[in-house]
Formats: sequence, structure tokens, C-alpha cells
Amino acid sequence: MSRRLSLILTGLMLALVVGVGVYRSLDTASVERLAAFPETRFPGEAAADWPTYGGQPGGTQYSSLDQINLSTIAALAPAWTFHTGDLSDGSDGGDMTNYQVTPILAEGRLLLCTPYNNIIALDPATGRQLWRYDFGKAKTETMYGYHNCRGVAHWASSRAEDKGKACAARVLMGTDNGFLVAVDAASGKPCADFGAGGRIDLNALDYKGEGNISMTSPPAIYRDVVIVGGTVIDNKYEDSLDGIVRGFDVRTGRELWSWNPIPAALTDKVGGANAWAPLAIDAEAGLVFLPTGSPSYDTFGVNRIDAIPDGNAVVALDAATGEKRWSFQTVHHDLWDYDLPSMPTLVTLHREGKAVPAVIQATKTGFVFTLDRRTGRPIHPVEERPVPASDVPGEKASPTQPVPVRPRPFTSQAIAPEDGADGLCRKRIAAYRNEGIFTPPSVRGAILHPSFLGGSNWGGIAYDQRSGVAVVNSSNLVSRVSLMPRAEFDEAKHKTAGVSTYEMRGSPYVMLREALFSSIGTPCNPPPWGALTAIDMNSGTIVWQRPFGKVEFGPGVKSLESWGAPNQGGPIITAGGLIFIGASLDSRLRAFDLATGKEVWSASTPAPATATPMTYMAGGRQFVVVAAGGHGAFGTQLSDAIVAFALP
Repeated sequence: MSRRLSLILTGLMLALVVGVGVYRSLDTASVERLAAFPETRFPGEAAADWPTYGGQPGGTQYSSLDQINLSTIAALAPAWTFHTGDLSDGSDGGDMTNYQVTPILAEGRLLLCTPYNNIIALDPATGRQLWRYDFGKAKTETMYGYHNCRGVAHWASSRAEDKGKACAARVLMGTDNGFLVAVDAASGKPCADFGAGGRIDLNALDYKGEGNISMTSPPAIYRDVVIVGGTVIDNKYEDSLDGIVRGFDVRTGRELWSWNPIPAALTDKVGGANAWAPLAIDAEAGLVFLPTGSPSYDTFGVNRIDAIPDGNAVVALDAATGEKRWSFQTVHHDLWDYDLPSMPTLVTLHREGKAVPAVIQATKTGFVFTLDRRTGRPIHPVEERPVPASDVPGEKASPTQPVPVRPRPFTSQAIAPEDGADGLCRKRIAAYRNEGIFTPPSVRGAILHPSFLGGSNWGGIAYDQRSGVAVVNSSNLVSRVSLMPRAEFDEAKHKTAGVSTYEMRGSPYVMLREALFSSIGTPCNPPPWGALTAIDMNSGTIVWQRPFGKVEFGPGVKSLESWGAPNQGGPIITAGGLIFIGASLDSRLRAFDLATGKEVWSASTPAPATATPMTYMAGGRQFVVVAAGGHGAFGTQLSDAIVAFALP
């Protein structure tokens, strides 16, 4: 394998970070060409638009457009390309750029952010720039060493007296240096009545703990409330910032409410449990759904033996007041960095002849949790199953973990030494603790499979309400995590290529984490290293699963389709019976038949489209748009391109 591929896969692990793949078509009959159930339309959703991240406030990543379909897909071709101008590979002295944005379409404008947190409005039919807002962020002003912004939100006043006024409609954005910004949707000018000159410095608020707050996900909007979570530095400080979620008046920026996932008795000892992924809104029920992460530290919990039930949980809050309605924990006392990485998906399931409002949560572990969104109770059964104990002094791993009975996991969760790609892999796997998923981190080192990347990551799932089928893309890499006594840690010796180190101040240990590779640079676990899976959520059964993604293996080494590849980004589904997805590292946008999983179309992009696409109608044509900017931390080709495809 080429050094390039090894660097890409190593970069993938750092960013968040010999077998044959099997194409499984388990039950194509359950995916009907014609609607089996009526579509669920959320308030304010227009079929021609993509008005919010995830396509609608419930995050289904679905469009009812069908101009592009199985009969017309062969003619799909590039329509226009727009270059933002915001791009860096680090050679200019600044931090690198990742481009993972999903634009939205609202009031006739295609709205997007750039890695530097500038906001741009485009003509959706031509890609012509309508306006640009420059945030003014320094090129070195990032939390993790690379610039990123995944999306913006749109709000419009319902008051008749606001019609025609500046900022009657607003574009809102969170920045990766901790600001919440509001600009006029018509002009891009800052809304002067919001916060201080159109922005709020969240780091000036009391988050209780050490470090800074950062945002890469778009805000959520409920009526006149803008709601934000955020990212914290959770492997550096024992008491990192608490993962506080806040609601602000969208007109003035006044804080209306805050909710802290850390129990009051622990706020001076523990931080994190933050919701860094996008939030979902059920406007009819008045609820906001949060996917929370692990408390600090990610892989060492002696400082947090007390229960933190709202960490690693799907949490439902009253969107107007921040009052908690319910919480369901997906990992107890997380020691693996198995935070919830993606937007909860709000759907209607059909059970025993009844329509049931549900929330679906894909996870890094490969489990899918299906909950009644009124109560948080599981719709498909979840069992508490025994898991291994920790051998770290003072650590008390949870004796059980919640495991859904259905659907079955969509990714591998265990690897035996004999499954290793070669002798080096078999030796390394045998050297570490390895008792399946939820093997706790150890001074000896422990196998982490799935890795902390997943499974699923921030791309989440797409859901077809007509058939009840959800589609999720996933990565499959084995890794190891070790807790090294601080006195033994030598940065020059142990922080080598491919090994991430985390200082975990205040603990007795330094954490080391890496993907495991063979002697020729391939992952130690068998392929496929990436997959695309379709799940019937009404029955909880997998419909089909296929390898997904490709990587560049270098001269003389062909990347086989059956191998798949690690990927980032997410899928969308359209009423044309198609799945669109970039995500792969080989610079292509692909379309698959929803019914069978067969690839039916692909096109090259200027760089890997490590973003989630979107689709809309403009000028009588259906467009599919994706950001194709690559990922600086992966070592891929970089670009600043927004690419649109349409029929002639």
C-alpha cells in the first residue's frame, strides 16, 4: 500500500479522527417502488426546498423530488461549480481547511458557510454569488488545528410588521471559535440588534470548566428560539467545559434558557457530555432532541464514578424553556469515546397498524436505537448485557451496556487474532485486551472495535418515510487505546506517526490511540472498511448491505470495490428511488438504487466530497449539490468547490 493511503487512513483516525467484502441483498421486497406509507411533512417544509440541515427540522435527509430518478439518472451531469476562495493546506502558515458543509435552500437563496466561517448566498439555478459575509476569523484560530463549518440555519419572522425590514429573515451560524452569528438573509449584513453587532461570544458565558467552546454544526431553530450545543476539549482537562445547551432569542440574542447535562454536584469535577452534532426539532410537540457525548475524559472515568445519565444519551428538551422531558442513555459510563455523533432522526413508524412518532439514533458502535419520541422508551427491544470489567485501578466500568435486539449491528464489533491481515496484525491483536465491544481501556492496551470513528459518524442516516427504510454509511477500522502511566510517557518515543496522544491533565495517565495496520500498510481487520446499509425500521431488519467507498492504493495496487473504504459525510434519499452520497475519499459523488443497493451513477468531483449532499428545484430543474473540498486532516486533495448536478 502507498504511503499516501496509510497517511489518509491515519489522518482519518487522528481527525476525530486479506478478506473479501460481501454484498448482501437480504430482503429487497420490503423497499417498494411505490409509496407504502404516506410521507411525513414537517411544518414549513416545501417540497422544492431544502430549508434546514437534514432537509427538514426532523433530519430525515429525504426529498420528495423525483425528476431525477432511475429512468433519468444516466443523463445527470455537472450544471455549475462555485469556488468559495476559502482554502488552505497549511502552507500559508494557517490551519488546514476541511469542507463538510451542506447548503440549505430558503427563500430562493442557496445558503452556505465556508471553513473560515464566512457565509455566502448563491443563485440556486446558476451558482452566481448574491452576497458574501466575511466573519473575520484568523487563519490560525481553530480548536483542533483545522477550519470547519457544516452548515447554517435560516429563520424568518412571522410578524406582518416585519415584512420588508432588514433582518426580517436571518441566517444564523455557529463558528469554530465560539461565536453565534446572525446576518440579514437578503443582504448578508450583520443584524445589529442581535447580541453585540450581530454576534454573541459564547466563550464569554459561564460554561463551568476549562477550555473553549467551538461549533461546527448549524444551530437549530424553534419558532423564535435559536438553540446551540457545541464542541469542548474533553481529553485535555479533567474538568473540561460542561456541555451546556443554550436557547437564545433569535431577534435580540438574549439568552432564554440553558441546560447542563452534568449533574449539579459534579460540575466542579467533570465536564463534557456536550451535544456537538446537529440537533433535531419536533415543532408540533415543541421538543428539541440532543445527541450528547461522553463526559471528560473520554477513556478514563475514575473522576466520574457517579452516574451521569444524560451523557451519551438522546435527550428531549422543551424547546421553549430547556426543561428536560426525557433521556435515554446509549452507553453507560463511556470509556471508549462512543459519543452520539449525528443528528437524531424524527420519523413515523408503523407498528401493529398504528402510527408511532419515533426518533432514530445511529451510533459509532454500529447499534441503531429506535425510541418513542413522546416517552424515550425503546420501540425495538433493548437489553442490558454484561460486558468486561476494567483492570485500571479505581476504575468502575459499567457491568452492563444497552444493546438493541433489533436492528442487528451494521458494522463489525469484534476481531480475533486469527482474523488479522498478517503476522504483525495477529501479534498486535493478541497483545492487547480483546474481549469484544466494550473492552475497557487498559495500561496493557485494549482493542477498540469499532473505533472511535465508528461505525456511523456525523453523516447520520437518511430515511424514506414511504418504505420505512433508513440508510447509513459506516467505517470499519480496528484500533487500540492505551492508558500509559504519566511517569513512563516520553513524547519523543511514544508520539510517533499514526499514534495520537492526549495528556488528560489531572489524571495519572496519558492516553494513546491508533489504528492498527499490517506490514504493508493495510488495516489489520478484514475488508470491507466501509459499508452502506439499508434497514427496514418498521421491522428492525437489514434489507441489504454493500461495501462502500474507495481509496487510492498507489501504483500497481488496484482498489477493489469489495474492500470499501473509511468515509465521512452522509447520504440523502429522494422520491426518485435514489440514494446520493459522496463521503468516500476517491473524489466521486455516487447514486444507488434504494431498493437493491446497486450503484447506478457516479461522477468525479474536484476533491473528496466529505460532506452530505442536498437537493432542490430551481427554474424547473432538480439539482443535487455537494461540497467537494476534501479534508486537510485526511491528507486528501483539497478544494473549495460547491458542485451542482442536474439533468440537461
